[in-house]
Amino acid sequence: MRELTFRDARLEDLKRIVEIYNSTIGSRMVTADTEEISVESRHQWFYEHTPERRPLWVIEDFENNMVGWVSFSSFYGRPAYNGTVEISIYMDENFRGKGYGKKTLQYCIDNAGKFGVKTLLGFIFLHNEPSIKLFQHFGFEDWGILPNVAVLDGVERTLKILGKRIGEN
Repeated sequence: MRELTFRDARLEDLKRIVEIYNSTIGSRMVTADTEEISVESRHQWFYEHTPERRPLWVIEDFENNMVGWVSFSSFYGRPAYNGTVEISIYMDENFRGKGYGKKTLQYCIDNAGKFGVKTLLGFIFLHNEPSIKLFQHFGFEDWGILPNVAVLDGVERTLKILGKRIGEN
């Protein structure tokens, strides 16, 4: 596998970011959205991410193809939680299962401190075993279970919270 590059997302990337996100909805494994979202509906979300504090990175392969994206999102929206972020990783369907998730999560761990982040969180459906294994591979621990909080196609789904401390107190 060739090297991946990570860069700050630009507004013109949003269409592709949304395409990648929408490609995960049908699996009912990754997101609680049940219908495709629009680019317009993601503008506020896009602007909530900033290169200085809460990055949204585009992941590109050696040919500059966008193979995915990853974001740091504020947790719970209150100042006392500024050192905690939720990681979201979304890969193009043609690039899943190729080890890019590992490279991406390692990049997040390696760079989180630059943003004052000491705690990383993953909110993952319990039935999404590949994502749970990915986070556990990097030492994320089980920090909580929210039983049957989502309903996807009439099936109740449990959300697992995985966490990892990366900074000193």
